Amino acid sequence: MKRLIIAAMRESYGKDDVRTMTVAELIAALEEFDDDAQVILSHDSGYTYGGIRYELMEETEDEEDE
Repeated sequence: MKRLIIAAMRESYGKDDVRTMTVAELIAALEEFDDDAQVILSHDSGYTYGGIRYELMEETEDEEDE
């Protein structure tokens, strides 16, 4: 079984200070990997792991952006 492991890092206590990519950039990056590879998040330098599931996704918009 192929797996794509993404090292999740704690970078900040605020959303505005997190360095991240856009959805479009993420889609482009994922196109480099096999379609059937499982996506797994690695936490604490590989001490614990978690998955990505649709029901865990939420799109939000900050009030000042409206």
